[in-house]
Amino acid sequence: MKNIILIAPPGAGKGTQASMLVEKLNMLHISIGDLLRNEVNKQTELGKSLEVRMQTGKLVDDEIIFEVLKSYLKDADLSKGIIFDGFPRNISQAQMLDSLDIQIDSAIYLDVPKSVLESRILGRKTCPNCKTGYNSNFENMKPKVEDICDKCGSKLITRQDDTKDVFENRYETYINETQPVLEFYKSKQILFNIKSLDKDEIFNNIIKIIDNTLPLEGI
Repeated sequence: MKNIILIAPPGAGKGTQASMLVEKLNMLHISIGDLLRNEVNKQTELGKSLEVRMQTGKLVDDEIIFEVLKSYLKDADLSKGIIFDGFPRNISQAQMLDSLDIQIDSAIYLDVPKSVLESRILGRKTCPNCKTGYNSNFENMKPKVEDICDKCGSKLITRQDDTKDVFENRYETYINETQPVLEFYKSKQILFNIKSLDKDEIFNNIIKIIDNTLPLEGI
């Protein structure tokens, strides 16, 4: 099974695509954001310091992220193929990933306009019970009853870091830090660029990349 990286700015749909891949191919989804939030939820000393940084949109130090990732990988089943979601975000992290005994087969860039990203992030809400996602800025993604989950009736929540200021900070950081990562994987001839906004079309293209049936396209 292939190991892939999903690269995209915040709100581009990496998590959605990863979930669809897990359902279809049973791949291992490694979300750095989820790993870090798990540390926050456990309220360890590391988690407490991470919480402050994440709420203000600041990136966590590369060394800390790498240690959290390596700790998780020790007990994970890597034979199913891996989806790296949210890592690497800069050249330093890309080099750290290179130092692991894990072959990266494809780096997939989801190219989404900033205006679309902002609408997605500022409108998104999640059910804390069944994890179903909604978005108040898109008619086809609104719940039937405002702030109430269609599936289980729980009250929807908004992530603390889903604010305009945090989005602007995260996006600016993305442009400055992550863009060079695209060149890094382009030089390795494993970078693919997907510009569609339709989640099913994006998913089908990712499957073609994994199956080696989509031509390599540089950025």
